[in-house]
Amino acid sequence: MTIAALRAQTVPTRVVVIDAGSEPAARDAVAAMVAERAEDEFLASPQNLGFGPGANVGLRHWLTTGAGEWAGLCPHDALPAPDCLERLVAAVAPRPRAGLASADVGDGLSPVVDRYFGTLFRPAAVTEGWEPVDYPHGTLLLARRACLEEVGLFDERYFSYCEEADLGLRVRDRGWEIGLVRGARVTNPDLSASVAVVDYLQLRNTLLLTREHFGRYAHFIRFTTALLQLVSQTLRPSRRPLVFHARARLLALRDQLRGCYGPPPDGL
Repeated sequence: MTIAALRAQTVPTRVVVIDAGSEPAARDAVAAMVAERAEDEFLASPQNLGFGPGANVGLRHWLTTGAGEWAGLCPHDALPAPDCLERLVAAVAPRPRAGLASADVGDGLSPVVDRYFGTLFRPAAVTEGWEPVDYPHGTLLLARRACLEEVGLFDERYFSYCEEADLGLRVRDRGWEIGLVRGARVTNPDLSASVAVVDYLQLRNTLLLTREHFGRYAHFIRFTTALLQLVSQTLRPSRRPLVFHARARLLALRDQLRGCYGPPPDGL
């Protein structure tokens, strides 16, 4: 459905699919779908790379072999409205320092980064058009070639979660603009990911984000807060259903101290 939605955009598109570790039958079915249009491409990896590393495969391919000033990025279940990319391109056109832009998921929220707690949201400031934000969400984003060539791609240590925030902070530090374009609609059905894996990645990567961008004091505050929450959740009988997720958070604290990043550990 995502491939069809991208092909149905009101501006011309070239679709590059990055398959990361799908079962052979699913991989072959998608490859056949991509082959139906000559300008589209299919790139396969034998393992699950994670969002950031998988995106980097496509972005490097575009930077070295592709054309155009902008590349779009979205997961396999994003469904952009037919005019989504057209609205995004129109919003960045008058902004020569626009480096990243993301579509509107319709939740009325804008992504921000807190120095102690990482990625958060605030109420939207506008109802239509460009709104400055701290980072672009990964449901559907545009990246400018010159911006990526200067700043670099996703930090692959994150694997998944917080990589857009890290890239946004690096982009902003170099003087590029980041915006969310209200009215450029995209929807994203819920994924069936393990809650324990999400807990692990969000905490571990938030700790990495605060340390890398805000220093040791901010990192200490976030780490201490997470440790206190973990102890409280473990000791309170009413919270016993969360004990497995508490284990995921304990592993996140351990791996952050060890400097272990990338894919989540086996068993989660």
